[in-house]
Amino acid sequence: MKDGTELLSSEKFRDPLVTATGEERAEVAFARLETLWFNTGTLCNIECPNCYILSSPRNDSLVYLTLADVEHYLSQIAELDKPVREIGFTGGEPFMNPDMIAMARASLEAGHEVLILTNAMKPMMRSSMRAGIEDLQRRFGDRMTLRISLDHWSPALHDEERGAGSFDVSLEGMRWLRDQGVRMTVAGRTMWAETESHARDGYAALYASEGFEIDAYNPADTVLFPEMDESVDVPEITTACWDILGKSPEHVMCSSSRMVIKRKGTEHPSVVACTLLPYDTQFEFGRLLKDASRPVRLNHPHCAKFCVLGGASCSA
Repeated sequence: MKDGTELLSSEKFRDPLVTATGEERAEVAFARLETLWFNTGTLCNIECPNCYILSSPRNDSLVYLTLADVEHYLSQIAELDKPVREIGFTGGEPFMNPDMIAMARASLEAGHEVLILTNAMKPMMRSSMRAGIEDLQRRFGDRMTLRISLDHWSPALHDEERGAGSFDVSLEGMRWLRDQGVRMTVAGRTMWAETESHARDGYAALYASEGFEIDAYNPADTVLFPEMDESVDVPEITTACWDILGKSPEHVMCSSSRMVIKRKGTEHPSVVACTLLPYDTQFEFGRLLKDASRPVRLNHPHCAKFCVLGGASCSA
């Protein structure tokens, strides 16, 4: 693993098999399908400067999945040898998709846990979505979690990323979810110059003041994601890195998850390696889950910074 100082960033992540220094690139074998993600579409009600998937009110590069699409993959899951624990929904903003409630319901009725990533803003608070969430909570509450994108525990830094006033709007949505008894977790960021312990203390104080039953010190309940700026130079991960870092490929998210997307202009959805890389076709496996079990070569900066060095995972 090179530290990146002696190579230009443009020389890295070109060859899926070897790094810029000629070393064998690390790969992650597929161990099991624990989480299947559905990208509900890249349209979002807001636009964040550091959004890794470039979601915005105008970006429809990934179009809305439909209930029929999700049901098709749920039937594929039923044919697999091992059960899938969790169905995750991400975007864009999932609650902009008109089939969001129906897709979650189908997943829950099939026996899976469901995780929905949302900013808890106006799309979620539409009357039809609120009614749907209330119904899902009554029927399946112990198996449904909404993960709220709250970039920082302070309004000023959260709004720096998501726009003026967005913190207060998200808090309003979280209060409504709290009052319905919906299980919540939070996704924050480590973009600012503070220690992890300071960040978690800040979230803990916020949760206590709002009566949110979220554990600020449990990384599964308050997930702190690393910066996603692709212009920042990062090392390439070689096969030797696992021992150097004291990490196992089995702990990287693409060993146990895949994501379904539908590209604009295509007839059918397809399966990709993970939630971070929907646009890079080298990480695409085709239409069927059964064909998505080949190893993933870590040939992208996100693989290094987010998954290996940052140690983050999108799953619950």
